[in-house]
Amino acid sequence: MIPRTTTTICAVVLTAHYRRIILNTFDMNEKYEINAFQKEESWRLFRYIGELVEGFDKLSGIEPAVTIYGSAVATDNQTDYQNARQIAFLLGKQGFNIVTGGGPGMMEAANLGASEAGVKSVGLNIVLPKEQKCNTYSDLTINFNHFFVRKVMLVKYATAFVIMPGGLGTLDELTEVLTLIQTSKIKPFPVILFNSAFWRGFLDWLQTTVLATGYISDADLRLLRITDKPEEVLEIVSTWYLRQAIVGRQAID
Repeated sequence: MIPRTTTTICAVVLTAHYRRIILNTFDMNEKYEINAFQKEESWRLFRYIGELVEGFDKLSGIEPAVTIYGSAVATDNQTDYQNARQIAFLLGKQGFNIVTGGGPGMMEAANLGASEAGVKSVGLNIVLPKEQKCNTYSDLTINFNHFFVRKVMLVKYATAFVIMPGGLGTLDELTEVLTLIQTSKIKPFPVILFNSAFWRGFLDWLQTTVLATGYISDADLRLLRITDKPEEVLEIVSTWYLRQAIVGRQAID
């Protein structure tokens, strides 16, 4: 039998050894993190687990919540910035907590509206090579190193999704949410596009090209709604939450 003291010493040495491996492997300042994976990458799992656990612990009980997506480069003198702020404020006044990606732009606007409404204003920030700091209107901030963990948290606690105008990140989040609903990986919720003029080209392409060739079906877009009025966003979200009924204008007829 190995003495307990010897076992303890071995455990400490091994822990220190693997800690060095993990720290040396997980340099989050690497420019191309995914391409830099090495043979010790199985140890990266502990970082994934740690971020998941932190997210689940801190966001437990946050429901009902609405996740608002949108551009990180929008400024407060833009109409849609103020619309995002108003949408979050109206939803907050009805008791919905607001979750965003935590960054500037539309995310900042939504966190500001939530703060003004007196509800939880959650910012799920992502650590990037060009550092993105969480906006000052988030009163519950979690920083993530990995996009996929952050995406789980953005989706898991949502009652509905509001998609403001944005770029590649917003398009990624929109299509991922629709895919998760399509494949029954999450409960079906309304997905609300705001600003019909901005989304028209994308929706025309979905209808005339993707839907027309049979790559998606009408059912895949059943919960996709579009509006230009913050009050209609509130109506769509509240009706779904209270009655599980979908109202509002279909994004694709």
